[in-house]
Amino acid sequence: MMNYLIKNAQIVNENIVFKGDVLIENEIIKEISATITPSKNVTIIDAKGKLLLPGFIDDQVHFREPGLTHKANIATESKAAIAGGITSFIEMPNTVPQATTQKLLEDKFKIAAKTSYANYSFMFGGTNDNLEELLKTNPKEVAAIKLFLGSSTGNMLVDNQEVLEKIFSSTKMLIAVHCEDEATIRKNTEKYKKEFGDDIPIKYHPIIRSEEACYLSSSKAIELAKKTGARLHVFHLSTEKETHLFRNDIPLEEKQITAEVCVHHLWFTDDDYNKKGTFIKWNPAVKTQKDKDGLWKALLDDRIDIIATDHAPHTLEEKDNVYTKAPSGGPLVQHALLAILEKVKDKIISIKKAVEKMCHNPAKIYQIEKRGFIKEGFYADLVLVDVDKKQTVSKENILYKCGWSPFEGTEFSSTITHTFVNGNLMFEHGEFNDKIKGKRLTFDR
Repeated sequence: MMNYLIKNAQIVNENIVFKGDVLIENEIIKEISATITPSKNVTIIDAKGKLLLPGFIDDQVHFREPGLTHKANIATESKAAIAGGITSFIEMPNTVPQATTQKLLEDKFKIAAKTSYANYSFMFGGTNDNLEELLKTNPKEVAAIKLFLGSSTGNMLVDNQEVLEKIFSSTKMLIAVHCEDEATIRKNTEKYKKEFGDDIPIKYHPIIRSEEACYLSSSKAIELAKKTGARLHVFHLSTEKETHLFRNDIPLEEKQITAEVCVHHLWFTDDDYNKKGTFIKWNPAVKTQKDKDGLWKALLDDRIDIIATDHAPHTLEEKDNVYTKAPSGGPLVQHALLAILEKVKDKIISIKKAVEKMCHNPAKIYQIEKRGFIKEGFYADLVLVDVDKKQTVSKENILYKCGWSPFEGTEFSSTITHTFVNGNLMFEHGEFNDKIKGKRLTFDR
């Protein structure tokens, strides 16, 4: 394995930005200093004028393997992730078959060990009837328990209140939840189907999957977590109203209830449905400018703790369909960091705060061992960014297997030039090292 010396970088870590060098030896950050004298067996990378960031840890992706590989697979999407500066991902259980037994969960880990270019973990999927299996989950080797409290696939909707309370009371693991009230959504869908049939105008999506549906579900989950003492993490907030359910008056390490926002809810609003149509159809829905502004406010004042992608690719043929038949979700891992860097350029968020939300906080919340920071002794998961090199997203440079992006036509101000995973230079100026695979994440629990 090669050793590297990154010189003259603008290093962003733990709320400071400083110019310095980073020495990588045998997968690990060996030394960080203002100046490091190179030895003979080291490859030097001059990072003058570039930002050096910890690798982005994406805590919510759908890479579609096994069973849905016509949309994506772990190999293709982990490669796109690395091109986007994501060095570690946590994948959801709603594949085919669903990861709702320990054997099926371990099968996914075996696939990733052979095919993932990024570091990886998976969540165990809770159902109404698998509590015994759920409680076998190893906290040191599995990221979390995932519960769909709305918008589920297969049998993964957990809607039995007694079962929910048992899960919340029985496990000490982090419980990650998708919160939308299914009864409210069904009622709203039927109303618009009576008027439009299956071809409901996409502008009604955030009205069908409404603020009420989101708030009702998330507030109930939080109430249950407080009652039982469960460790709860609420995925992809989409409404301003929900942000007031969360606190910022204690350190992150002391929070029992944390929250995440996704890039698309920070970028798009319901005004974009006219142009983008079902290609920005997500669950929960992209909502109003007021909601977007509220999400940004909560992110910046630390009521929201993590920025993620909810990367969920579908084929063009699947998305290009009438409302009720077009699936929700879209591909984002290649462009999420670039989108947030655009907001850094626009002075909406600082680069220090962006790194906190995309790198440090995921590592803290999931208690991931030796990742998420630029620290001596930590794995060298690192990203170099040229903030003065523009690029435009087009079909020719999209790496997702599905072949499209909601950002097509967008010009970003920055370019990711290098991505290191476990000290290996996996991506350099558009070229991949496909000989090395990522590692299974481990957790300090």
